[in-house]
Amino acid sequence: MRLVMKFGGTSVGDADAIIRTVRIINDHMHQGHEVVIVTSALPRVTDELVEISEVAVKGDLEAINAFLKKNLERHMEIVGRCIHDPKILSEVNDELTRTSGELSEILRSVAHLRELTSRSKDFLLSFGEKLSAPIVCAAVNDSGAVAEWLTGCEAGIITDENFGEAKPLMDVASRKIRAKIEPMLKTRKLPIVAGYGACSPHGITTTLGRGGSDYTVTLIGASLDADEIIIWKDVEGLMTADPKIEPNAKVIHRISYGEANEMAYFGAKLIHPRALEPAAAKQIPVRIRSPLHPSTGTLIAKNRTVRNEGAVKAVSLVNNVALISVTGAGMAGLPGVAARVFKILGDAGINILMISQSSSEAGISFVTPKAKLQTATSTLELGLLGSELVENITKEDDVCVVAAVGAGMKGTPGVAARLFKAVSDEKINVRMIAQGSSELNISFVVSEKDGHKAIRALHKEFQLEETQN
Repeated sequence: MRLVMKFGGTSVGDADAIIRTVRIINDHMHQGHEVVIVTSALPRVTDELVEISEVAVKGDLEAINAFLKKNLERHMEIVGRCIHDPKILSEVNDELTRTSGELSEILRSVAHLRELTSRSKDFLLSFGEKLSAPIVCAAVNDSGAVAEWLTGCEAGIITDENFGEAKPLMDVASRKIRAKIEPMLKTRKLPIVAGYGACSPHGITTTLGRGGSDYTVTLIGASLDADEIIIWKDVEGLMTADPKIEPNAKVIHRISYGEANEMAYFGAKLIHPRALEPAAAKQIPVRIRSPLHPSTGTLIAKNRTVRNEGAVKAVSLVNNVALISVTGAGMAGLPGVAARVFKILGDAGINILMISQSSSEAGISFVTPKAKLQTATSTLELGLLGSELVENITKEDDVCVVAAVGAGMKGTPGVAARLFKAVSDEKINVRMIAQGSSELNISFVVSEKDGHKAIRALHKEFQLEETQN
């Protein structure tokens, strides 16, 4: 089998974790599988790079020096504990020192210019994986296997120049990935790819968005026609709910691409929202597993006929959102009003998470990220108030979104009735409702203080604490 595996931050977070990761890699190779590895940065490193980039804009060279010293020492301390061959140890330490020096140059440039462009920020944030991948590669080589690490760009991941969340150019990327990695596999050399980073057709560093290492592994898996993609996380798999909210949450053993996509979109942080697209297009199974519990996990695969299965498979919560309502009698029956509203928001770069329109067409409500609330309302007021169409623009920032997800909801009578009765029984007021055209989810807006209560009520109503199929 051809396997493409990604190891998340906790799987490379310290020497013991890396040794465990290498053991998993070698076990799969010894079984005769062709293996490609994608690595994340060490835990918190990407967040720290974001923080130091903001400090660098202020010109604080002393803070930059302290960060660089601490960051390099952290990576070298791990190397010293998991690499035993003196030659390999020396080579990887030299490589880490060179990479840290390159990071120092970009941070000092930012500090001197007092400016951080989106292009420079992508280059800077790519260093987390550039520091972790050489360590994993050295540990694999130290175990007796033969590995070579590559940046996302070197591996062939080509994107547009939408810095911060670049979109892969699939045709050219697939060709380049195959051209680079296929020869390595034929010679039994293990490719280890630094996740998250990529580059434009002109070689300019880009990133795939936060959590983008998941996207890296599915892009490579789809390009290589992998038999399976395995994403190793610090949890056993996708859960019926956030266990911090609902202690009775269980691992979902099997779920469709569509259901997993809905969960990712509506708050499940275990997988990048766009990561499943390449795998789904090629119908490549994706497994989420934990190195500590490798025998369990979640299989994400193509749809199957749903029989004897609960209509709802998971419930999730989205916080840090706001509700905006645009109303006016002049909107009723007038074509193009919704288009105008969303063009104004789109031109301002504001993402819409949910939309609901009254049957009278005299009102539109939608959910946006809370961080964009002020910009959204100000922009709409400037563009719409004073016309004969819109009378009021109201906002609520004390809300959250609750989503119920499941393929079994489609065509199953009474799901919505059960859902809203369970919420009503808890005296929770629903402020807005929306259902996706796929019929894989029903989402609604409630007060922020009622979010956890709603999740627990739905989890109990649909008996999600029972073992998932």
